[in-house]
Amino acid sequence: MFYPKSSERKLDDALFAAPTDEYRGAPFWAWNCKLEKDELLRQAEILGQMGFGGYHMHVRSGMATTYLSPEFMDLIHACVEKAKETGMRAYLYDEDRWPSGAAGGLVTKDPEYRMRILIFTQISPEQLKTAKATFRYSDAIESEFSPEAKLVGRFTVTLNKKGELSSYHRLEEGEAETGEMWYAYCQSPSPSTWYNNETYVNTLSKAAIDRFIDITYNAYLNSVGDEFGKSVPSIFTDEPQFARKSTLRFADSKETVTLPWSDDLPETFTATYGEDLVAHLPELYWEQEGGVPSPIRYHYHDHVCDRFTEAFAENCGNWCDAHGLMLTGHMYGEPTLGSQTIGIGEAMRAYHTFAIPGIDMLTNRHEYSTAKQAQSAVHQYGKEGMMSELYGVTGWDFDFRQHKTYGDWQAALGVTFRVPHLSWVSMQGEAKRDYPASINYQSPWWKEYSYIENHFARLATVLTRGKPVVKIGVIHPIESYWLHWGPSEQTAGVRAQLDQNFSGVINWLLFGGLDFDFVSESILPSQCGKGGAPLTVGEMTYDVIVVPGCETLRSTTIDRLKAFAAAGGKLIVMGDLPRYRDAIPADLTADFAMAKRISFAKEPLLDALAENRFIELRLDNGQLSEDLLYQLREDGDVKWLFIAKGKEPYNQDICRVEKVRLSVRGLYRAKLYDTLTGEIHEVASRQTNGCTLFDFALQSHDSLLLRLSPFAGDVSLPAAEKRKAVACRIPFETAYTLDEPNALLLDFAEYALDDADFSPAEEILRADTAVRLALGYSAGGGKPCQPWCFPEVPPTHTVRLRYAFESRVTVNGTKLAAELPEGGTIVLDGKRIPAVADGYYVDKSIQTFPLPGIAAGVHTLELCIPYGERSALERCYLLGNFGVYLAGARGVITDLPEKLGFEDITRQCLPFYSGKLTYHIPFDAPESGTYRFRAVQYRACAVLVGVDGGKPRQISLAPYAAEFELEAGEHDFALDLYISRNNGFGPVHFTDRAQNYVSPHYWRTNGEKFSYEYRVAEEGLISAPTVEQIK
Repeated sequence: MFYPKSSERKLDDALFAAPTDEYRGAPFWAWNCKLEKDELLRQAEILGQMGFGGYHMHVRSGMATTYLSPEFMDLIHACVEKAKETGMRAYLYDEDRWPSGAAGGLVTKDPEYRMRILIFTQISPEQLKTAKATFRYSDAIESEFSPEAKLVGRFTVTLNKKGELSSYHRLEEGEAETGEMWYAYCQSPSPSTWYNNETYVNTLSKAAIDRFIDITYNAYLNSVGDEFGKSVPSIFTDEPQFARKSTLRFADSKETVTLPWSDDLPETFTATYGEDLVAHLPELYWEQEGGVPSPIRYHYHDHVCDRFTEAFAENCGNWCDAHGLMLTGHMYGEPTLGSQTIGIGEAMRAYHTFAIPGIDMLTNRHEYSTAKQAQSAVHQYGKEGMMSELYGVTGWDFDFRQHKTYGDWQAALGVTFRVPHLSWVSMQGEAKRDYPASINYQSPWWKEYSYIENHFARLATVLTRGKPVVKIGVIHPIESYWLHWGPSEQTAGVRAQLDQNFSGVINWLLFGGLDFDFVSESILPSQCGKGGAPLTVGEMTYDVIVVPGCETLRSTTIDRLKAFAAAGGKLIVMGDLPRYRDAIPADLTADFAMAKRISFAKEPLLDALAENRFIELRLDNGQLSEDLLYQLREDGDVKWLFIAKGKEPYNQDICRVEKVRLSVRGLYRAKLYDTLTGEIHEVASRQTNGCTLFDFALQSHDSLLLRLSPFAGDVSLPAAEKRKAVACRIPFETAYTLDEPNALLLDFAEYALDDADFSPAEEILRADTAVRLALGYSAGGGKPCQPWCFPEVPPTHTVRLRYAFESRVTVNGTKLAAELPEGGTIVLDGKRIPAVADGYYVDKSIQTFPLPGIAAGVHTLELCIPYGERSALERCYLLGNFGVYLAGARGVITDLPEKLGFEDITRQCLPFYSGKLTYHIPFDAPESGTYRFRAVQYRACAVLVGVDGGKPRQISLAPYAAEFELEAGEHDFALDLYISRNNGFGPVHFTDRAQNYVSPHYWRTNGEKFSYEYRVAEEGLISAPTVEQIK
C-alpha cells in the first residue's frame, strides 16, 4: 500500500500535525551532469530538509553518466540506501528524458522495435527513392521519407464538389494506375538526437514494450528490487504516446498526413471488427458524402487506442504488479478531446493499469479536464491516491502564493501525491535552462519550502482516507470527437465546438458546486455488468447520469442507461439526442424516452441538478460562488470537506476577502483542520431546514479543510473581539542587507575561435551558437543527444572571450563567477589572474575566482576556454559589494545605495540580484501592546518577517501579515524577501512577456522576440509595509 496509515480507523492528530514521508511530495530530481555520489547524497539530505518525503531519480538533458550502466546503478543503489537511512523514499523513473519507451535509444537500436507511422501521400514509390520531403510525427521532431518505406496500398480517390469522398479504390498488385493517386506507406521515423540518434518505440507493439521492460525495469529489479514496495514504492512512466495523428488542411490538399501504425495492425483490426482496414484507408482522411460518419474511422481510433493501452500501460502495469512495485506517471496530451485523439486516443482507458494514476500540470494552467478524468478513474477503480507532476515550466519567479493555490485546486480535484518539476542536480551548461525553476538548493528560498510542503502533506493525510462522495456521472464524449477526424476546413469547427462543450460542462458543474465523475464508454462494460439505479461503475454509484451532447454512444452504454432510467435513475440529456449507435445512424428516441431533456447551457444543467446538491457555496450577495472547488469524502461516521480556490486571484497585490456561506445537507458539527499550522479548531455553525450553515471569510490564498461529524444543534463560539487598528508611521527608506554579493551580469563579449581575429561583441549564447556551427557541431539548445552516448574527447579548440565593463567607483573584494573548465585562464586588464576557485555562486558548477581591486574606469576581462563538442559558452558574473546602474544593454558598477526605498530594486542598483534581501525597518512603539506588520505588495518568491532578532514568521500569503507583542520603545523589524533567480539566470533578452511557458528556447530567440537590452523583472517590496497598533 502507498498510504497504509490512511486505512486506520481514525486519523491520528499527531500524524496530521507531522505527516510522514508517504504523504509528502517527491520532486523530479534532475540527474543532468556527470554524477558524483557524494553530491547526490548531500542533495538528498537537502530535499529532506525542504519537507519532501523522497525524490524521483530522473535523467535529464546533460547526463554524462552512462544510462543504466553499472556506475549509474551504483548511484541508484546509493540513493536508495540514503532514503532508507533518512526515512525517505526513493522513486524510480523509467526513461532517459521522455517520453517513456525507448530507454534512451537502447530499445530502438533494433529496427524491429521502432515506432511505425502510416504515411498517406501523393509521392509515388518511384519518387520516394529520391524524395527529400519531411513530415512531422511528434512535438518539434521531423522525419525524412525513407526509400525503404513499405508500401501498404495504392488508391484512387474521387471527391465531389463539396470535397467529400465520392469514391475510392485500392489497386491490386499489378493494377494500372489511373486518375489521382494516393499512396500509403509504413515506415519508422528518421533517427533523432532526442532519442540519442535512434527513434521512439512502437508503443502499439507488446514485443517492443517487453524489450523496454527487460532493459529498464529488470535493470532496477536486479539493482534495488529488494526494496520494491518499501523504500522504493513506485516507478514513474512519462508521456507514452503513439505517432501523432494529422489531418488534411483542405479536402483537396496534396499534403502528406500521418497516423499511428504497426505492422500487424490490419490483422488485429480485422480480428476485432471483421473489416478490412487497408481497403478503406481513405475513410480515415476524408468525409463521407452527406456527412455520415465512417464506422471504419471510428473503429480505427478505438483500435489504435486499445493496442496502445494493451502494449504499453497494461504491460508495464502488469510487470509492476507482479514485482511488488507501483506504477505511476501520466499519459500524453490529457487536457482536450483533440489532444487526446492526436497522441493517445483516450486518457481514461489506461488509468486502470496505474497503481497511482497521474496527470501532468505544467506552467500555471488550470486543466480541470485533465484532473477530473484521472480523478474519476481513481474513484471508480478504488485507487489509493492520485499523482500530479506540477510547477514545471513556470520560471524562476513562480512564488509561494502560486505554489499553494496551484496545488490547492489540484488537491480539490484528487491529487494526493505531488511531483514538483524540477530539482536540478546541476546548473552546468544547458541544464540551467531546462524549464526552471530548480526546486532545490539553487533557489534562495529552499530552507523555507517546508512551509508549503507541510501544508500539502497534512492535506494528504486526510484526502487519502475514506471514500469520495460523488453522485453524478457524466458520459465522456471523446468517441464523438473521433467521428470528425477529417479535413480541417470541414471538421475543425465541429471539433472546436465539441471541445468547447466538453470544457463548458466541466466548468459549469465544478464551479456550480456539483462534483461529478466522467464515465468512459470503453471501460464501462468491465466496471458495470448491467444497468440499475443507482448506476454502479466500479467502486462508485451514481444517482444521476448526464449525456453531454454526445453524437454517438456504444450499444453497451445505451443498454445500461436504459436500465438505469427504467429503475428510476435520473438520466439527463443535454442538447440533441445521440444520432448514432456505435457510429452507425440510429433513431434513439425510444431508448431515451425516460430521460430528462435540457438545452446545452449552464443554467438548465444546474437547475436540473439542484436537488442533487449536497453542499452549497454562496457569497454574501446570495449568488453561487464561481471560483471555489471542493472534495467531499466519507470516512466512517465522519465526512471530510476540502474547499479551495479554483481560479487565479484577481490581483495578488490587492487583498480581497471573500465572505462565503457554506450550506451542508444534514446536521453536522465541524472542526477546522489548519493545514498551514497543524492546529485543529472548533467551527461555529447553525442549523436550519435540515442543513448546517457555516460562515467563512476567505483570503486570496485560503483553503478550508473541515471534519464534519454528526451533531444536532448549533455550535456557538465566543464572538471575535472587535479590534481597532491604528496606523503607525515607518520611514520611507530603510537599511538593508544582502545575503549574497551583488552581481553584474556579463553576457556580451567579443569572441575568437582558436587563432582567428575577435568578432564584434555578441550576446554569449549567440556567440556560442556561432562557434559551434563554425566547428561543425550542433547548435546549443534544441534537443541534443545525451553526453553519455558519445565518448568524452579532450577539447582541441580554444575560444577567447573579451568582456568590457565600466566601474565608476573603486571596489575591492570582487570575484568572478564562471563555468571555467579545467585549463581555462583569466586575464584582467592584461594581468593573468590565478584560476583557483574559492567557492561557488548559486550552483556548484558556477565557481568563484578572487579578483584584485577594481579601480574606477573601463576594464577588460578576458577568458580563454578550452572548447570541444561538450563545451559551452555561458554567462559569467562579477560579484561584490557594489551597485549596478542598468540602462538598456549596459550595466555599470557604482556604489550600493545606503538605504532602499520601497520600490522595484532593479531601479536601485540591484538589477541582477537574486538572493535573500532583508529590509531593516526601525519602529518606535508608542506603547506596549499588539502590533500587526503587513507587506502586501511584493515581488519575491517568499516573504518572512521577524522582530528584534526573533524567529521570522511567514507572511507570503494573504493577508501578508503577522502580529507581535511589543514593549513600548524602539524595535527593528527584519523583513526577508527571497528574490527570484529570474534576473540573474532567466531569459533576460526574451521580449514576448505574454508567454507563460518558460521554455529553454526563450534564451535563444531571434527577431522581435530578442532584445539586446535587458528585460529585467520587478523585484523587491514595491510599496511600503504597514505597522498597525491593534487595540
